[in-house]
Amino acid sequence: MKFSRAAVVDAVGDGLLSFPITDFDDNGRFDADSYRRRLEWFVSHDISAVFVAGGTGEFFNLSLDEYRDVVGVAVETVGGKLPVIASAGLSVETGRAYAKAAEDAGADGILLMPPYLTECPQEGLVEYARRICDATELNVIYYNRGNGILNADSVQALADSCPNLIGLKDGKGDIQLLNKIIKTVGDRLVYVGGVPTAEIFAEAYLSIGVNTYSSAVFNFVPDMAVRFYKELRKGNREVVKQITNDFFIPFVDLRDRKAGYAVSLIKAGAEIIGRPAGSVRAPLTMPSIEERQQLATLVEKARQL
Repeated sequence: MKFSRAAVVDAVGDGLLSFPITDFDDNGRFDADSYRRRLEWFVSHDISAVFVAGGTGEFFNLSLDEYRDVVGVAVETVGGKLPVIASAGLSVETGRAYAKAAEDAGADGILLMPPYLTECPQEGLVEYARRICDATELNVIYYNRGNGILNADSVQALADSCPNLIGLKDGKGDIQLLNKIIKTVGDRLVYVGGVPTAEIFAEAYLSIGVNTYSSAVFNFVPDMAVRFYKELRKGNREVVKQITNDFFIPFVDLRDRKAGYAVSLIKAGAEIIGRPAGSVRAPLTMPSIEERQQLATLVEKARQL
């Protein structure tokens, strides 16, 4: 861990957050050299933190050994320029194992993913998160998504129990719930927008005090992604509207054609710009030729925005 808790909070709470895809070779194995080049390219841009092996990075498709390699390469490559946050979760015991691996590799925090279960009671979710938080010295950001949605009282209880819980990432897009959490818990936590293609929610997030979000499209249109964030923070509504209308709305329409395209299209976009990372792993599928062509058109449009 190269950054203090306060420094990680500052980085996660204000600035564009990047979530790199994970590179696989033609045989579907982790490609460390390609991943290293990707991260070197990432940190050459104006971003504030790097979240590795996240949802966009197919955390759910990585073995623990692969995960160790991914986080190790990331920490070495980023080299202390920015905080590196890795993921953990699935169950209490696997969550602890992933958190330990991230800690051993020198990561600055973990993004705590939802548990692998279809339905969970609130008290069970709090206990799941608390036991993983208690097992690590790392900073923890809870990902409020899927079957792991905490209500405001549960977030407060978790924050009261776990000093190393520093943030909450919204993955649901329920602005009413998020606003209740923010008003209940206040500045004890830092809040991050994290729905797929979070830019489409960026104005709503900002209106309730969520200053930053995860950008998956940064993987293939980084200059536009950074410009959108900066213009959003400056209050330039016309530019935000133009980029939203010309890129993000058609991108979301394409993304919504098939489950999992929030990841698959990102890998396709990286290939289009000449930075391929291989295909997604099952159960995800890659876009069709026609869909890739539509994405290529959007990439070209993004270069003009």
